[in-house]
Amino acid sequence: MTLPLQDSILIVDFGSQVTQLIARRVREAGVYSEIAPFNNAAEAFERLKPKGIILSGGPSSVMWEDSPRAPQHFFDAGVPVLGICYGQQTMMQQLGGNVEGGESGEFGRAFIEVKKGCALFDGLWSEGEKHQVWMSHGDKVTRLAPGFEVVAVSEGAPYAITANEEKRFYATQFHPEVVHTPDGAKLLANFVRHVCGLKGDWTMAEFRATKIADIRAQVGEGRVICGLSGGVDSAVAAVLIHEAIGDQLTCVFVDHGLMRLGEAEQVVSLFREHYGIKLVHVNAEERFLGGLAGLTDPEKKRKFIGGEFIAVFEEEAKKIGGADFLAQGTLYPDVIESVSFTGGPSVTIKSHHNVGGLPERMNMKLVEPLRELFKDEVRVLGRELGLPEIFVGRHPFPGPGLAIRIPGEVSKERCDILRKADAVYLEEIRNAGLYDAIWQAFAVLLPVRTVGVMGDYRTYDSVCALRAVTSTDGMTADIYPFDAAFLSRVATRIINEVKGINRVVYDYTSKPPGTIEWE
Repeated sequence: MTLPLQDSILIVDFGSQVTQLIARRVREAGVYSEIAPFNNAAEAFERLKPKGIILSGGPSSVMWEDSPRAPQHFFDAGVPVLGICYGQQTMMQQLGGNVEGGESGEFGRAFIEVKKGCALFDGLWSEGEKHQVWMSHGDKVTRLAPGFEVVAVSEGAPYAITANEEKRFYATQFHPEVVHTPDGAKLLANFVRHVCGLKGDWTMAEFRATKIADIRAQVGEGRVICGLSGGVDSAVAAVLIHEAIGDQLTCVFVDHGLMRLGEAEQVVSLFREHYGIKLVHVNAEERFLGGLAGLTDPEKKRKFIGGEFIAVFEEEAKKIGGADFLAQGTLYPDVIESVSFTGGPSVTIKSHHNVGGLPERMNMKLVEPLRELFKDEVRVLGRELGLPEIFVGRHPFPGPGLAIRIPGEVSKERCDILRKADAVYLEEIRNAGLYDAIWQAFAVLLPVRTVGVMGDYRTYDSVCALRAVTSTDGMTADIYPFDAAFLSRVATRIINEVKGINRVVYDYTSKPPGTIEWE
């Protein structure tokens, strides 16, 4: 975000896979937060002028010669600092304490005992109580920095929580941001509200106004081309940008033949007729399906689709007469899973078609107004902007579309089969009143054929897998526990109504270990 908010928290990322969850918890407490890599944290501090700093966990060891550090002047800035796991260790090391590698680490659920009260515990924990937390560390603090005292311990961490109340510095060896620490969100809320003194009144209306100013400042008199995918992310991004710059925006909807049933018509109708946004509808089904022919590796499919999207945008930008910016509905989870948001050492899980920048030859800059938001926050922003619920409440849909819901080779015939099965599944979910209780539900057409019997005839057709999960941000997910009667009803309808499928199965895998999408 270009323009500083009055009250914010800066989160310094040292490469933890769950740093984004810290931002979520802070925002849930009604306080705006941003993540910055440790090597760009000083610049972010000057820009944001935050009222508090949180140092994240990370995979490094402070005993390594080149291990990351927080900017030293942060500890002299007069603002509260909270260190988490690696953040605790580097805080202690930088302020005169000591950290050593343990013979054995502490991983998973642990119990801490509160030894003394402190501001983090206000209205939450009392001396002598024991509470569950989530540990994930090998190194541990062996000597406190001057001014710190122990306020909680665990069996494997004698310095589980330490505090310097005078300077308002606090540090936890465990991870309060994860759901496995039941009171973790309340601890973080206490830090940002009680310790940092923030009101907790940040709203999406404020984000909307600030982001509109950002877009206007970035774009100026330039022209923007925005790719619409049919999902909530690109829809919200387009409406927000249109509110900021009006007719300087042209949306391009690439109909790649990989959309859900009736989706293309909905997109065109909403943006042309309801919002009056300039929209170019590109029918590129043959182009995409032709390029996908013969591809079975999921990464190759994703990368082909991403590259082809860029190529189409490039062509359309030229037809429009040249655009200066390309807008995308990139979200935090997209960036985190593709490459660490911080450019740090987080592991790439899968490529996202809308992450990673543009070919230099396009000579266009990116506008990504949702890059700091999580999916549920995008929905709140969409409602703030007045988008209809059919778009705002829609389940997430991947940029590569049905291509990654058809493991193996993709063809028009298989897309048509999957579209029909998916439509039946979602219709039954809506009929049961379950759509809003589910984060994401979809059908997958497997590259497996099985023998079946329909009437007096033998069939040899495809298997359809059904997936439904609950989540808050897409980073972790649990399966939705449909009852057997529901699943039986859906399976019967799909087999009876969708030619080419003779068997239906349900995916019971949570995330982790599986991803939500199959590819």
